[in-house]
Amino acid sequence: MSLVGLAGPAARAFAATLKDARWCNPALGYFPSGGHYGAPRGSYPHAGQDITNSVGTAVYAAAAGTVVRRGTDVLTGRTGYGLVIAHGNGQYTYYGHLNVFRVALNATVAAGQRIADMGATGNVTGPHLHFETHSGGLGSTVDPVAFMAARGVDLGGGWSRIDPGANGETVKVIQYLMKQHGYALETDGYYGPVSSDAVKRFQASRGLVADGQVGPATWPKLVYTLRQGSSGSHVRALQVALNKRSAGLVVDGAFGSVTYTAVRNFQSVNRLLVDGEAGPVTWEALVG
Repeated sequence: MSLVGLAGPAARAFAATLKDARWCNPALGYFPSGGHYGAPRGSYPHAGQDITNSVGTAVYAAAAGTVVRRGTDVLTGRTGYGLVIAHGNGQYTYYGHLNVFRVALNATVAAGQRIADMGATGNVTGPHLHFETHSGGLGSTVDPVAFMAARGVDLGGGWSRIDPGANGETVKVIQYLMKQHGYALETDGYYGPVSSDAVKRFQASRGLVADGQVGPATWPKLVYTLRQGSSGSHVRALQVALNKRSAGLVVDGAFGSVTYTAVRNFQSVNRLLVDGEAGPVTWEALVG
């Protein structure tokens, strides 16, 4: 199966590392005791990582792909409503214990698209997402925490890590934020030499390690706290980040009532403080 949903011209190479902005956090929450990969589960070890939050918390596609299974007990036989996304090259993700499906079987989905709501269906003691990563074919599970960390994602919550060579909407977020900081960059979604050199200069100006990786040290220096009435490239960055999470906004750089509502909706479905203000906590959830 070929990869789908890759941004940028085909001639552009992938990032030198796997931190290429193709992957993102599927849900916010915390890791419950005993919900880790390999934990005892009767005759079989736990095949995924549990992420606990309340019923209705948003669940997102961890990467672009196609929904190849959707229904009840579609994979493990104990996780209630679930779905499987094929990402190409033998990679799959599985999402279990869902409450509501938001995509159809055979749908093509983008990274970060809302695909379901967290629930408590199947064999559970409380609401959570059961998240699995499969590499080398469906059924070949690997530790989701390590798999996602290698791709720049802190599973359950945290700033992403984006390396030079990356492509996609999160790269556009970086480029718009850099423009607001005074760097003349094209917002083409390609984190190539021009953008990465600009980020290195930005990092050096803030006393950071100038390695070009936009990660937990750089993101907090890069983002702005935005509220209704703000305008500029930093608002465009916010709108692009919200659109990656299915907001459907016009990217016009104006933080008006529609963007304000989108911020509040995102905060609500991710169980954040609902104040309509895009501060560091909201940014971290958006770009993670």
